[in-house]
Amino acid sequence: MCGRFFIYGLSWEDYRAYLDMINAENISETRAAFNVAPTQKAPIVRMANDGDKPELVHAAWGLVPRWWKKPLAEKKFSTFNAKGEDVAEKATFRASWKDRPCLVPMSGFYEWKGKAGAKQPYAIGLRNRRVFFTVGLWDRATIDGAPFDSFTILTTKPNSLMAEIHNRMPVIPPQDQLVDWLTGSPDARAEMIEPHDPQDMHAWKVGKAVGNVRNQGEELIEPVE
Repeated sequence: MCGRFFIYGLSWEDYRAYLDMINAENISETRAAFNVAPTQKAPIVRMANDGDKPELVHAAWGLVPRWWKKPLAEKKFSTFNAKGEDVAEKATFRASWKDRPCLVPMSGFYEWKGKAGAKQPYAIGLRNRRVFFTVGLWDRATIDGAPFDSFTILTTKPNSLMAEIHNRMPVIPPQDQLVDWLTGSPDARAEMIEPHDPQDMHAWKVGKAVGNVRNQGEELIEPVE
């Protein structure tokens, strides 16, 4: 699973270096966030309405399917992650899988290892990269008469590095496949549900303060003994 992540040090120039983006004028700044949690809003990349180029927008983490009509407080099922292997079969995600792929930019994510009550948090990122993209799905529900955009992050089996920490990991495609995720067919996207190269990743222990969603700041990703 992937239940927390962090993102920092990104400018519009950085985003354009990864993807030929549009709508720079629509988002005034790209702020650092060191403890993004489900239900919070975060940036995602999706194809613009005209389908020509990717755009960066903010959406709530925890997909609310388009058929959901009740107040958000009544949504009791968890949708911040979806298993990539069977996402096409799940009623909550099936429609989004067909037509609303997205990418979720981040600098790294957190995972916990150990027994309940004594779990050690880890930060995990890619070597020598300030940003990478995990794959996801987004959807738009109508809540209280207004459009509500949300997203989920897809997970897969762990690579050898992640297997030492957790039994799932987010899907991180190679840089040259980012646009393929946004524009490819469902069958083509299904072939991309694979664990990332462990040689391209690193993990380090961080302090337990990250467990409280109210805690923010760069100190959360500083390594500890």
